[in-house]
Amino acid sequence: MKIFIDSADIEEINDVFSWGVGDGVTTNPSLIKKAVEKHVGIDLKSYIKKILRTSGDSPVSLEVTKTTAEEMISEAKKLYDLFEESGNVNIKVPVNPAFEDGDNTHFDGIKVLQELKKSNIPTNATLIFTPEQALLAAKAGADYISPFAGRIDDHLRKSAGLSFEKTDYFPRKGMSNGQGLLHDEGIVSGVHLVEECVDILEKHGYGSEVIAASLRNTRQVREAALVGAHIATIPYDVIKDMLKHPKTFEGMVSFTKDVVKEYEDLK
Repeated sequence: MKIFIDSADIEEINDVFSWGVGDGVTTNPSLIKKAVEKHVGIDLKSYIKKILRTSGDSPVSLEVTKTTAEEMISEAKKLYDLFEESGNVNIKVPVNPAFEDGDNTHFDGIKVLQELKKSNIPTNATLIFTPEQALLAAKAGADYISPFAGRIDDHLRKSAGLSFEKTDYFPRKGMSNGQGLLHDEGIVSGVHLVEECVDILEKHGYGSEVIAASLRNTRQVREAALVGAHIATIPYDVIKDMLKHPKTFEGMVSFTKDVVKEYEDLK
């Protein structure tokens, strides 16, 4: 499973790639906003180019901000033209940009994915919350499909009136409210959503890669890998936590204490 860092912070991105574990970067308007607030006065175009250079030839997702097909296509092509020379930019498109059920823009994201495919612009279909959305995005030609695991877990717990912290572990096989498993149209956890997206796309031979997104803790990363996610996009702090265990620290203390001089002086 490839690891993308979910961040627009150049220091975080640089760290992950310097460690040799970065395979890509995903950004969104909220992450860009955090970067702008942290690096006051930056030239955003130059800053994004720096992110693209830091990532080498690894893919970097830049998200559109408009909400209709026509506007998103125009913005997507502008973004791609601005940064195409890097060779690693792809455009993040909401699978459904509607704000509510009554809107008439439900299929505008699908239209955008199809149009960008015709223009050979790589895409990442975002805000995936059902396997059905993943299927339609894959049919539209999305290169990447991003089911939001953590947000599904949040949704299930909120719907059941449970209190929780976002980083709390949610069981891969679901959680009962005393009357049966919590579920959203049969989806019992965020990892289950990722699993069903992978299964459907692989069963029907679509070439899209599934990016397990909105991951909140290391156990969720592990489970995303176990269910076959091609990629996990992970916050910086969670990537750092992947190497931590108290017994590892304890072992380092023990092993270094036991090193004999003869071993150190071997030639």
